Amino acid sequence: MRIALNLKGLSYEYVAVHLARREQHDPAYRSVSPDSLVPGLDVAGDPDHALLIQSTAIIEYLDETHPKPPLLPRDPPGRARVRALAQTIACEIHPISNLRVLKYLADPRGLDDGRRAEWYNHWVREGLRHYERRLQLLAEERARAGLPPSVYSPMVTRLHWLTAAWFPSWSTASAYDDLNIPLTLAIFERCRALDAFQRAHPSRCPDAE
Repeated sequence: MRIALNLKGLSYEYVAVHLARREQHDPAYRSVSPDSLVPGLDVAGDPDHALLIQSTAIIEYLDETHPKPPLLPRDPPGRARVRALAQTIACEIHPISNLRVLKYLADPRGLDDGRRAEWYNHWVREGLRHYERRLQLLAEERARAGLPPSVYSPMVTRLHWLTAAWFPSWSTASAYDDLNIPLTLAIFERCRALDAFQRAHPSRCPDAE
């Protein structure tokens, strides 16, 4: 979410919710986010004054209310493809890294650190392989159509990473560079070099979760 706000050039006040300290369960936070999820966006001036949640929903809201620079292609098929790429990460990989999931594996399931890491790495690797294959198929489609090899423009390429809340992890993709996922890692490196991503790095956000 912070990346999208940075890309749009929007000012915001960042309030940390520290998951390891279980601050997401504090009564003050649960009063605005009953499911104790992060991130959340409190929109000033919203008559309903409801906290917006879920990264993809928040980022599409920002894109609809602040259309420039755009984060999605203009054509419906292009938008659908980018959303599918985003959901490959958001739905198939990111939930595995949720702290509540990993804690459940330890207690009550009783998995030690090694077995949890094995379980976690298996599913992350599976998701990354599927993501890379999807990028390959899209590139092959473009080649057959005589289009440049880049799957999407740089701005759109950023979207299917930041919507997935992937970059708050930063090191996750590069940790799997033995998987032979060159297209995926190229996107990671391209985005990591951008100022909007660098300013959203946890080290630049005190007390980030």
